[in-house]
Amino acid sequence: MANIENTNNSTQKLFLGIEKLINHTKQQVAIYVNNTLNNLNWSIGNYIISEIKYEVYSDYGKNILATLSQELTKSFGKGYSYSALTRMIKVASEYDSEMFATLSQTLTWSHFVELVTIKDKTKRLFYQQMSVLEHWSVRTLRQKQDAMLFERTLIAKKPDKIIKSALEKSKTDLSPDLVFRNSYVLDFLGLEGDYSEKDLENAIVAQLEKFILELGQGFAFLERQKRISIDGIDYSLDLLFYHRKLNRLIAIDLKLGKFKPKHKAQMELYLRYLQKYDQQPNENTPIGLLLCSEGNTEHIELLLLGDENIKVAQYLTQLPDKQWFADKLQKSIEIAKESQIKTEE
Repeated sequence: MANIENTNNSTQKLFLGIEKLINHTKQQVAIYVNNTLNNLNWSIGNYIISEIKYEVYSDYGKNILATLSQELTKSFGKGYSYSALTRMIKVASEYDSEMFATLSQTLTWSHFVELVTIKDKTKRLFYQQMSVLEHWSVRTLRQKQDAMLFERTLIAKKPDKIIKSALEKSKTDLSPDLVFRNSYVLDFLGLEGDYSEKDLENAIVAQLEKFILELGQGFAFLERQKRISIDGIDYSLDLLFYHRKLNRLIAIDLKLGKFKPKHKAQMELYLRYLQKYDQQPNENTPIGLLLCSEGNTEHIELLLLGDENIKVAQYLTQLPDKQWFADKLQKSIEIAKESQIKTEE
């Protein structure tokens, strides 16, 4: 019996080791194939551009592409339709060889095809970097665009120069403004009509996985109703999270109605307590997120909360249309510009 058991253990150990080798090799092959196909498509697009140059978008160029597509399809099969060739040209015209080679380590050809449809270059850079950082699939990339993630991210209201700088540093120094948003869609909570802050908290905890997905990648839940005792007075912080990439504790307080200045003072107290008693030596200072059911952008901008470790956002229990997000962003940009002008004066 002992020999049989030893044999089984040895076989299992060998199997697990070989399984690991096979899976690793499959992964490496997949990466190699992805890079090779990406490079081929980019090279075809770049070659067409170099040969017919500015005529590529003229009627003459379109006729050439149509004929070329037929010849390539006849010789090599699918993948060389007229629309496929135009996508190759578009990607090659938007990404130089060095940038394309770097991104191809992580992104598929379908990612590039999706990204070049985004006309605003700052917005495209945002979705490009977030796809790399958070390993988004193409489907996730499309969902994030549909959900207006860029427009909801706190950094969106800042000048393009600051946004680009933050995105370029994001791999080594992730800015909180790339993590936090000005609004969170919590339509999955099923809250309608009148409800209390306790009802909201209970609904979030019951749907914690979906709530974390809406918060974004990197959040880990630690505690609810964290007790904070100061000078014999007990306070309760609604939700406590930790963000792995920011390396910070994240304190979340839920509020019905609009943001009020007193909420800032309360959150400052919570953050100082966490910094003194809970923050570990290797961690960055905690960040507070006040989630309010109504937005009042000007109050938030005038208190300069966006530049501090306290973030304020509106939560939505029903999904509004895309124009609502666009209008909210535009208003934030206008108020931020006015505040900047007054500061400079």
